[in-house]
Amino acid sequence: MASTKPGQRKLQILQALATMLEQPKGEKITTAALAARLDVSEAALYRHFASKAQMFEGLIEFIESSVFGLINQIAENEPGGVDQAHAVLQMLLGFAANNPGMTRVLIGDALVNEDERLQLRMNQFYDKVELACKQSLRLAVTQGHGQEADVAARASLLVSYVVGRWHRFAKSGFRHNPTEGTALQISLLLAA
Repeated sequence: MASTKPGQRKLQILQALATMLEQPKGEKITTAALAARLDVSEAALYRHFASKAQMFEGLIEFIESSVFGLINQIAENEPGGVDQAHAVLQMLLGFAANNPGMTRVLIGDALVNEDERLQLRMNQFYDKVELACKQSLRLAVTQGHGQEADVAARASLLVSYVVGRWHRFAKSGFRHNPTEGTALQISLLLAA
């Protein structure tokens, strides 16, 4: 890794961390183990990140920018509120399926015994996802699907469904694909 640029080095560290999080046993990741995986010293890690918490923040930033970028694309390209909500849920489940290590961050497993602010940030992430669901459901109401009085409860239910699928995926050692069989389930959740 001696000839890489600083930005590339940071990315390599985050990629290695995400890969280590894909291990089904879900053991606590130490900076020593991460440094060994990258064949560098722990001091080399700390030249790029002030703490392990900053490394996890880097993963959370990746999750946020990816997920909310995709949610914005869905909102722009899908005129139907119900279809928007359906696409957002499918995307969230697909993101986890494609990024198993990130799923452990999404559900908080990887953040246990880490800085408390990391879990608070993930809670804010859930709130923003729920807000996106509310926006799609409110659009659906204006299009004749559902009732305004049900929007908040339904959005909360949708987020709980996704988080439950993420948990099952992670707790199964990444064997239960979170997208499997979801088209019908999501349609039932979104039925007016």
